[in-house]
Amino acid sequence: MKKQSTNLPKIIRVLTRLFPDPKCALHYRTPWQLLVAVILSTQCTDKKVNEVTKKLFKKYRTLEDYVSAKPAQFERDIYSTGFYRAKTKNILAAAKAIKKGFTGKVPQTMREIVTIPGVGRKTANVVLGELYGHAEGIAVDTHVIRLSRLLGLTKHRDAIKIERDLISIVSQKDWIRFSHLLILYGRAYCPAHCKHTDCPLAQFYIAR
Repeated sequence: MKKQSTNLPKIIRVLTRLFPDPKCALHYRTPWQLLVAVILSTQCTDKKVNEVTKKLFKKYRTLEDYVSAKPAQFERDIYSTGFYRAKTKNILAAAKAIKKGFTGKVPQTMREIVTIPGVGRKTANVVLGELYGHAEGIAVDTHVIRLSRLLGLTKHRDAIKIERDLISIVSQKDWIRFSHLLILYGRAYCPAHCKHTDCPLAQFYIAR
């Protein structure tokens, strides 16, 4: 990994050239809406999540609407995102936890936000980075896992261990941006099962 970490500045330069303004692709207007969208994005595309939340956010407008929501109906509302039972349980429990423990506001620290049902480090990193610009870690999703291994930046498969490897070699000022860059690259150029014939970063791949 040491050899590949020396390629990191080159990798970031290529990614930045491809995606000069990397951003979260999820649509939202409030911190709570972003948290809902990120939870829904588990094993689901951002495109599908945005389709679902376009209707969902009109139906459930306030945190209180989620607190009082009927689980069976909510499951139907988010059914197409997959894992709808678990997501319903987490989102509705999160609404109650935020109302009761955080005066209705999404927490701004890692220590606090991971106490909310359904919020692990990946979700926390996305929310904290997007909402508050707080870089307390690197959001590791399936694209980041796959590409970090492909680029030789980690040998691990576990998201926590991969995050630990990445934060040891990526400058903290780039933590938020780096995750966005890898995710965008994975979607646009190197999806799962890609043959790598036209990948802009192919020269840096070590595991295929």
